[in-house]
Amino acid sequence: MNIVITGLASVYEPENVARLFYPQGRLLAARPTGRDDLVLARAGRRHLLAAVRENGRCAWLRRPLAPGQDPEYALTDLVYQLLVGFTGVRPPWGSMTGVRPVRIIHDSRARGLSEEAIRSRFVDRYHCTEEKYRLALSIADLQRPVMAAARPRDCSLYIGIPFCPSRCSYCSFVSRTIEREHKLVQLYVDALCREIEEMRRQIDACGLTLKTIYIGGGTPTSLSAGQLRQLMGKVRELFDLSGLEEYTVEAGRPDCTDAEKLAVLKEYGATRISINPQTFSDEVLAGIGRRHTAADIERCYAEARAAGHTNINMDLIAGLPGETVEGFTASLRRAIELNPENITVHTLTLKRASNLVIDKARDEYGDVAEMLHACSALADAGYRPYYLYRQKGTLQNLENTGWCKPGFEGLYNIYIMEEVHTILSAGAGGSTKLVQPGGDHIQRIFNYKYPADYINGFDTVMDRKKGVSEFYARYLDPETTG
Repeated sequence: MNIVITGLASVYEPENVARLFYPQGRLLAARPTGRDDLVLARAGRRHLLAAVRENGRCAWLRRPLAPGQDPEYALTDLVYQLLVGFTGVRPPWGSMTGVRPVRIIHDSRARGLSEEAIRSRFVDRYHCTEEKYRLALSIADLQRPVMAAARPRDCSLYIGIPFCPSRCSYCSFVSRTIEREHKLVQLYVDALCREIEEMRRQIDACGLTLKTIYIGGGTPTSLSAGQLRQLMGKVRELFDLSGLEEYTVEAGRPDCTDAEKLAVLKEYGATRISINPQTFSDEVLAGIGRRHTAADIERCYAEARAAGHTNINMDLIAGLPGETVEGFTASLRRAIELNPENITVHTLTLKRASNLVIDKARDEYGDVAEMLHACSALADAGYRPYYLYRQKGTLQNLENTGWCKPGFEGLYNIYIMEEVHTILSAGAGGSTKLVQPGGDHIQRIFNYKYPADYINGFDTVMDRKKGVSEFYARYLDPETTG
């Protein structure tokens, strides 16, 4: 499907609404000749036009542009209405294209909007289903005390380990297999420790308070036990861990996580870990490139409990190739039986950097919406949704939701998703997100994407970190923000 949009300075919203219905649509600068499939959207001075042609079928809508009306929003809405009628598909989040629907509620409340006005924005303006609006609302209500407790000088630290024992077919993260990049790993850990030292200097220089640490990847436990001791020992040397609200380490894969490494995580201060099955089906695990079984997951989980870990998250993915509604429901029930403190349910997202898209392996993914409906079992078991985000390319325009037992909210997840405070990021692929205290301005500082580039360009990485102090010198007045 080709997508052509004219008459607007920005085509972002109508383009992405068209892709809700045609995910593989190509944005073209001009209307193609011939009879190719096409979504056409045009904003004139007085009128808007949306048209679609697919397999010889055609439809169009025309609407006047009211005085003072935002042409981008108006054309986006027209495209949405046309494609709902033409395809018979009604996306559950309606025409909403943003990553953070819960943030809309927080921001609307901060501006003094009534609860009815907020609901109208979701249901009437964006055409969200009542079910999705209620989900976002319940999460916003749960997050409210966390948001209220935020202070201008708060920050969190993300430490990235871009290595895995093998690459999953759905993965689009910056990661390299340990087997391929083993010569780089120690060099990478050495450089990472130096960058964390610089992060400490920046935190001190800006008068920031570190609230959470998150070591993610990749797979952090793809490092050796000695390398984990080196990294986490450096973190413990630099920061007062007793003052943290939360310290998470992803111990995601049992094919590289053993009892020794789990003990290291506990010894060096981790208060929360992730052990991520994705599915408890051995057949599906093999199909996505995982080199372990469901039994290995359960072994790893038992070893984590034996090591003293009392706050464990488990991830599941709805819509994996070869997964069925029944299979996903069985995996969900097994995760609930294991009784972790958090269960995060992701919807499979097809991205250009993943092998599923690169290989064009578009299998039958089953009824993903029905898989998410099975998550009512989490509520029945005492879990409640505490954070949510959406991504482009997510199957059936659905969402990723973190569920937790009361009192076990993953604070880092809330902080980063709702952009509560600055997230300092160390490591390859890292993106430091500087959040203006008391305002809406966000600035990013990027590290090199791949481990070799990060190591070779490390002096540049360190030089870029000066941007943290420069940002706070510009936006934080120590005389008034205290």
